[in-house]
Amino acid sequence: MAMAVAGAAASCSYSFARAPRPASLRRGPTSPRASGSAAEKVEVRVCTNRTCARQGAREVLAALAGLAPPPPRVDVDSCGCLGRCGAGPNVAASLSSSGAAAVFGHVGTAARAAALLEHLLGAAEFDAAAGLVALAVREKAEAALGNGDAAEAEALFTESIGLNAPGGLHLVYGSRSKARLAMGDVAGALADAEEAIRIAPKFPQSRLSRGDVLFAMGDYHAAEDAYADALNLDPSIRRSKSFKARLGKLREKLVSVSSSS
Repeated sequence: MAMAVAGAAASCSYSFARAPRPASLRRGPTSPRASGSAAEKVEVRVCTNRTCARQGAREVLAALAGLAPPPPRVDVDSCGCLGRCGAGPNVAASLSSSGAAAVFGHVGTAARAAALLEHLLGAAEFDAAAGLVALAVREKAEAALGNGDAAEAEALFTESIGLNAPGGLHLVYGSRSKARLAMGDVAGALADAEEAIRIAPKFPQSRLSRGDVLFAMGDYHAAEDAYADALNLDPSIRRSKSFKARLGKLREKLVSVSSSS
């Protein structure tokens, strides 16, 4: 299943060293594998170029992001062509300490994505089976939230948290914050947003969730600060429609508050 880096990763946002050909996801002593040290950083890049995208790369990217421990332990992002077209979706992984890197092919399902993370992090840190169960519950919760059933979503997010998944908890807390806010549980929503930030302080979406709760509380200046924190972490969100909508509503409220004072 796994393949050695072919030197075609120049289109990625970082460069790879050549690595020996690993034997498989689960048995590949020559492929990158974390030592278990908390200081070890694992970078995972999913090719989302045309061929891999048609083979489900974006779904794999979402699965990896939902399964993995948050940065700085594991940094998951997309990249360009890895030079293994036809064997995708292709995923590249590298370790910060050794510089060893490899490209893994045919990572086309959430189960294979979980197996890859277990291989990279070690079974002692990442239990693929537990991660998949929690991910399935979270996906049900997201669907319920999308359908407007905030109470059902909140219950499912709580269930997912209780499963003690090896990763993705910052996403679950952030989403439960949205569900609780929709239910009118402002205090619970703020607590969840704060917990998401504690787990993944470099994840901008958690800051946005906190800003949304503060906005609902009428603390507009604090909400402005939270949105600014998110923007500092990821300046690209400035172009998103959702961020522009947030700023538009915030400006209206700030103008109203300034006019009435």
